[in-house]
Amino acid sequence: MTSEMEPGQINGSPRRPRILLAASGSVAAIKFANLCRCFSEWAEVKAVATKPSLHFIDKASLPEDVILYTDEEEWSTWKKIGDSVLHIELRRWADIMVIAPLSANTLGKIAGGLCDNLLTCIIRAWDYNKPLFVAPAMNTLMWNNPFTERHLMVIDELGISLIPPVSKRLACGDYGNGAMAEPSLIYSTVRLFYESRSQSGGINLA
Repeated sequence: MTSEMEPGQINGSPRRPRILLAASGSVAAIKFANLCRCFSEWAEVKAVATKPSLHFIDKASLPEDVILYTDEEEWSTWKKIGDSVLHIELRRWADIMVIAPLSANTLGKIAGGLCDNLLTCIIRAWDYNKPLFVAPAMNTLMWNNPFTERHLMVIDELGISLIPPVSKRLACGDYGNGAMAEPSLIYSTVRLFYESRSQSGGINLA
């Protein structure tokens, strides 16, 4: 795995951006395949899914060139000291990480520094010189809960960029704020950020 993640160039020109997409356990994960398709037309994409999110993700609808990593792969190939560690390799590989959807539970874990699955281990090992975006998705009362405000303040201090949820009829039937932003908006937000940073020299694809 290490060899495929080494930086490089194609025919002397800068390589495509490397985007690590991740889904946590929210009904909005049904849109994860669509999100992967949006990004895969522009960038190299790898995907990470928590165990709860797999209930909503249709693996068969993911783009063929997108590898999906789950908790089961975290230590499956590790045999001895010196072998590659998946959450470290994925962190090294990525230019940008995007968590969409970000559930209330995973938000709380990140804010508390917990790392009990592949996704949260990547975050705990993340290099915050590289951009990290999150697009929350949860019930309106969960979004308005005081804990959510505290957790958002913590991740903002870490340098994590928020793509806010929107108001609509939620999967539970309630109407209010908490729905994940549409995949097309998440994609355009990240791409515009990336291109503006690239033009200013903030992101270097060696």
